[in-house]
Amino acid sequence: MQVNISSRRTVVSDRLQELTRSKLSRLDKYVPGLERADVHFSEERNPRISDKEICEVTVEGHGHHVRTKVTAPDPYTAIDRAIDKLEHQLHKLKTKLHRHEHSGVESIRLEPLPISGIMPEPEDDNVSKIVKKKQFAIEPMSADEAVLQMELLGHDFFLFTNSETDRSAVVYFRDDGDVGLIDAS
Repeated sequence: MQVNISSRRTVVSDRLQELTRSKLSRLDKYVPGLERADVHFSEERNPRISDKEICEVTVEGHGHHVRTKVTAPDPYTAIDRAIDKLEHQLHKLKTKLHRHEHSGVESIRLEPLPISGIMPEPEDDNVSKIVKKKQFAIEPMSADEAVLQMELLGHDFFLFTNSETDRSAVVYFRDDGDVGLIDAS
């Protein structure tokens, strides 16, 4: 697995890099074929926050994206907490994939799509600006698979093509804790 480690407002020691690579390499036992992991360490500068070290990890492979973000008093504890969360998420993914294999449903495969246009910059300073852009493939999948991807990414919503209707759809977490589905008409 290719591991990319970056940091902001903190220094990542060689020992921490080795430990991070070692722990991430063991995640293959949950879902074989994990190709890449991006690890980002940062430090919160607010003196009122006790858990100042932040560790964000995104693991990708075979179209699956699993993401976690944790805080801790030191970077070693942060990576341990992140690995624990990833193990739990990957175990959950492995269980769901195993169920899909036995039910005849194909697993989710995502491939990046090129962005075909560039958004013009807003002229007025009072207008909201796009500060981050992402791209991903919108593959046909069931609403249940979309909910799984949303949970694995740790997002509040997920855009997908509904395989039952062949239309764009969004699943999202409602305030009451349930999941909602918006299907284009």
